[in-house]
Amino acid sequence: MTKKKDTYSRIVSTLRERAKQEGSLPPVLDAYKKLLDLQLDTKSRIKAEPPHLDQEAATARLREGSHLVAFDELSPDWILVSDLFRAVGQFIADNITYEPNDATAYATLAADSQSLQSAVSSWYEGKSPEPVTGEGRPSEELLSSAIQATLYPFLVTRAEPLRSLVKQEIWRRRQCPVCGGKPDFAFLDSDRGARWLLCSRCDTEWLFQRLECPYCGIQTHTDLAYYSDKEGIYRLYTCKNCQSYIKAIDLRKTGKEMLLPLERALTADLDRQGVEAGFKPG
Repeated sequence: MTKKKDTYSRIVSTLRERAKQEGSLPPVLDAYKKLLDLQLDTKSRIKAEPPHLDQEAATARLREGSHLVAFDELSPDWILVSDLFRAVGQFIADNITYEPNDATAYATLAADSQSLQSAVSSWYEGKSPEPVTGEGRPSEELLSSAIQATLYPFLVTRAEPLRSLVKQEIWRRRQCPVCGGKPDFAFLDSDRGARWLLCSRCDTEWLFQRLECPYCGIQTHTDLAYYSDKEGIYRLYTCKNCQSYIKAIDLRKTGKEMLLPLERALTADLDRQGVEAGFKPG
């Protein structure tokens, strides 16, 4: 029996096929594929470990309102983290800031294991990572993005065996039940149109209320709205209270299985529309 490709291998195959058909990828997708190639190369070298929690312990932790992976339980290979962080810094310099010297700041932090671990720990706990010192240091926003891109393969690998332990009926929180990250995408399931959130950090999916902002928690219907495309496939949920938006896809309208992590990149125009309407990504 042929082994089914995982989501990320299928995404790469999809992008390669599109590039072959169209001659090249749009800039956003081309950059996404370059970054994904770096992340998947690292993911292939991460040693997968069995869950550190059984079903009983996982359920107890979720009932307490705690996610399943605390930072000290993540225990990544810091040599791999450093190598990928350096590569991500080069990617940012080549594809986002277009300043060749910007990569130096990331390489400096990558070589300082203690400072890198401190910055990653702060980011994981939802705090602002300390900016890299020295001339030409990246902004706090870029540094956070670099850390998120670097930790992505480690968090996905850690989350994969834990997702089945999440009892959806006891978790309706605005943070990921596995890693505590914020959602950056949503979908309405094909069965009954229930709304699920997708974690920006580890791609875990969890069930959430339809009438609630996934960022500030307000449930006042006058503050919440959504806009849809003509086909009704894509939605942009907005919140007036915190001025945030989240993108979503209605799987009842697609008629096929979707690669949800890829939809983040494919829906870049929805981000533009959200920002132009005065909202910010949550």
